[in-house]
Amino acid sequence: MREICIVPQPWQLTAQEGAFKLGPATRILVTQSSRAVGEYLQALLQPSTGYPLPLTESAEGVGAPDTILLTTPNADVSLGEQGYELNVTPTSVVLRAPHPAGLFYGVQSLRQFLPAEIESGTQVHGVAWLAPAVRIKDRPRFPWRGLMLDTGRHMFAPAFIKRLIDLMALHKLNVFHWHLTEDQGWRIEIKKYPRLTEIGAWRNISPLPGEMEAPDGQPYGGFYTQAQIREIVAYAASRFITVVPEIEMPGHAMAALASYPELGCTGGPYAVRTSWGIAKDVFCAGNEQTFAFLEDVLGELLALFPGEFIHIGGDESPKERWKACPKCQAAMQAHGLKDEEQLQSYFVQRIERFLNARGRRMIGWDEILEGGLAPNATVMSWRGMDGGLAAVQAGHDVVMTPTSHCYLDYPQTQALDPSLPKWMAHNTLEKVYEFEPVPGGLSPAESAHVLGGQGNLWTEFVPTEQRAEYMLFPRAAALAERWWSEAAARDFQDFSKRLGTGLLPHLESLGVNFRKPGGEN
Repeated sequence: MREICIVPQPWQLTAQEGAFKLGPATRILVTQSSRAVGEYLQALLQPSTGYPLPLTESAEGVGAPDTILLTTPNADVSLGEQGYELNVTPTSVVLRAPHPAGLFYGVQSLRQFLPAEIESGTQVHGVAWLAPAVRIKDRPRFPWRGLMLDTGRHMFAPAFIKRLIDLMALHKLNVFHWHLTEDQGWRIEIKKYPRLTEIGAWRNISPLPGEMEAPDGQPYGGFYTQAQIREIVAYAASRFITVVPEIEMPGHAMAALASYPELGCTGGPYAVRTSWGIAKDVFCAGNEQTFAFLEDVLGELLALFPGEFIHIGGDESPKERWKACPKCQAAMQAHGLKDEEQLQSYFVQRIERFLNARGRRMIGWDEILEGGLAPNATVMSWRGMDGGLAAVQAGHDVVMTPTSHCYLDYPQTQALDPSLPKWMAHNTLEKVYEFEPVPGGLSPAESAHVLGGQGNLWTEFVPTEQRAEYMLFPRAAALAERWWSEAAARDFQDFSKRLGTGLLPHLESLGVNFRKPGGEN
């Protein structure tokens, strides 16, 4: 029998004698609340096994021989919304959770216990579909376990976004942060402002691979329609993943300004940026048209993304244009603001009031701390841990995502990757695994403000889907374990063993272009 290996490491796991064998007579038993997860499990298992695995109602949530039972009645409520209990015996499988999300995560554990060929998608002959007998009691450490994909610099097809969501589900990740606007491209259809996609979604050239500015001579662009976005958001929800959209403001706005130049301080003309880096031109903070535009955009956004959080960026916003802009200076005087940092705080707080009034929460990069943090804002701390620490101590929620461990566009070894700029640090699998989201010295009340962590894939140097997978995996598995498993369970050697024996064969069967540990770059 195969060794019991799973990533992330469960809270409690006890091996038992024997194994459960899927066969032609196996049934999936569901209750009313577990039917959707049962259908997901059926769709996962049927193609590779070739077995019918019919769904049968079990009103009282009672199992039977040769069945897989998914049920919520009589579950341990102390496991919370995402916890579960899984009991695999030689005769049956019982998966019990207080909520459907826990059932879904239990299914991901059962999936890893089966042979990796379960991921093939077509019938495989000659495989004994055995799951080792085991008892698991499991729950996540943090509620926010995220991945960010930047589609502003390079865009990825809706089919790949769905594939990434499926891979996140396998890793028990539950927040997909979708970076939708940038200096180099506006990627979301906004019906009230068609020029955002007619003009802002396209750039004349891009930098050559590994370059900041040297042009490739090729036009580039595209965007997601609102219909595509609705479909992806619903797909993610069926996998218990929340999509958090990001609309950048006040900086990283060149694509929007190229489309509507009256929203900038100088009036333009502007062009969608064709090099990487930071642009001096930003949204004009002294122009009422700017806020009318952004509120209209956010209004359409709220109808597409039902989740609690809306990301407004807030990072890398130079102040040169504001210092020279009569409208910005007049706004500062009218509102009693002493400098441009406070003007940015005014900008952010105004957007927050708009979102709060509609029942949403604002989240932004840690620059939103500058000039005074908006009253209810959540901070995504990327420039180290200090911004997150300051926010926590001020009573704000934070998501920790420092470049030092969580930037997955950074090289994976100390050896120089010739396709990446020399200034990038390296984030090895071991270094990523060492990340601890909760800074030392916090009180329990302060620690509770750390919602979790997130891995970020910026795509200046990630132009293809294959490259994206290579940079994400298996480092995303290391982060997933740090956010799911207890802090005391951290053991890189043990993780590496479980990764190589358990999870990576599944990724290989799925055709994921992951970096094999020990590879060159």
